[in-house]
Amino acid sequence: MTGNLLIRNVRPMGSAAADILIRNGRIARIEPGLSADGVATEDGGGRIVIPGLIEAHTHLDKSLLGMDWYRNEVGPLLIDKIDNERQAKIDLGIEPHRQSMRQALVSAAYGSTHIRSHVDIDTVHGVAGVEGIMRTREALRDVIDIELVAFPQSGLLARPGTLELMEKALEMGVEIVGGLDPSGIDRDPKGHLDIVFALAERFGRPVDIHLHETAELGAFSIELIVERTRALGMQGHVTVSHAFCLGMTDKAYVDRLIEALARHRIHIVTTGPASRPAPEIARLRAAGIIVGSGNDGFRDTWAPYGNGDMLERAVFLGLRNNFRRDDEVEVALDVCTHGGAALMAIDGYGLAPGCAGDLVLLEGRSLTEAVVTHAPRPLVVKRGTVVARAGKTLVEMP
Repeated sequence: MTGNLLIRNVRPMGSAAADILIRNGRIARIEPGLSADGVATEDGGGRIVIPGLIEAHTHLDKSLLGMDWYRNEVGPLLIDKIDNERQAKIDLGIEPHRQSMRQALVSAAYGSTHIRSHVDIDTVHGVAGVEGIMRTREALRDVIDIELVAFPQSGLLARPGTLELMEKALEMGVEIVGGLDPSGIDRDPKGHLDIVFALAERFGRPVDIHLHETAELGAFSIELIVERTRALGMQGHVTVSHAFCLGMTDKAYVDRLIEALARHRIHIVTTGPASRPAPEIARLRAAGIIVGSGNDGFRDTWAPYGNGDMLERAVFLGLRNNFRRDDEVEVALDVCTHGGAALMAIDGYGLAPGCAGDLVLLEGRSLTEAVVTHAPRPLVVKRGTVVARAGKTLVEMP
């Protein structure tokens, strides 16, 4: 659904006040003193307006939002969390459609207008997560755009039958092929990545690979990803999420990896983690690499933290990267807006005539103040229609 809307007295990206006219879901004009007969009007009250926030990495099928409190006593290893979650989905009754609706609406209330969600594909749950989130995507098609990644969370080769389920998910319309720690989980980096990229080639889909592997092990996996990107001509269609290895202390090695990633236009998603090494945003962007961000999983069986707010995520990026100046904090915000939109190849994203009418009003005298205070969003607009007001969506939470 597209709408017509006139928003008066807003400051695009914190600049001078203007009005924004949206017609048929797209920005028609941005200038002071606009009028439009018969068009719904909102008063921006001099607030900052930005294009929609972009949640470029999350897991809509895992959230415990609205459920009873979960006491986490899971072991410290990645595989501990994976194995526990697979069983907990059954024991706790984590229903993918209900839980993804809850999380998606929380994100929309905070001003996210697009979500990229990795969805578990495994031999216990099959494609139930895909089916549930596709229901959510249809139900919320006028509120938020959701794209899916077929994600072999429990491994591809380690659990025979997963490949066939990945194929089924892609045949159902999942947009992106996912992968996970080819050495650390499947213990067969060549075999794992050969399958991921073969699926991408066969179905004509992009790739987004979780890479938690640190130091030289993760660097080796990145080298293999670069090789396959080059061989298949997939430049601009591959994303590496987390990429903790790019935060290792061997700066010369990291520089070589960054140069290869930049040359083959491989994107990076970082959450700005507090407990792991992390890619340096400034170094990546200086090399020309597109960097996006996301909240990852939150309020789930992995950890109790998080709330889905991409402005708060920009704060975490700033803290992790020692961004203190206003122009540096604005970089963190750019990662959570234009960066995510670029790596997701969102059509018509931005704040100019012709762009989609996906807008968020922010409280604050400057972009940096808006980020660090991350007050409730006064107004969220999707394709010219108001979808959230005063920090709450207009669609009721299930």
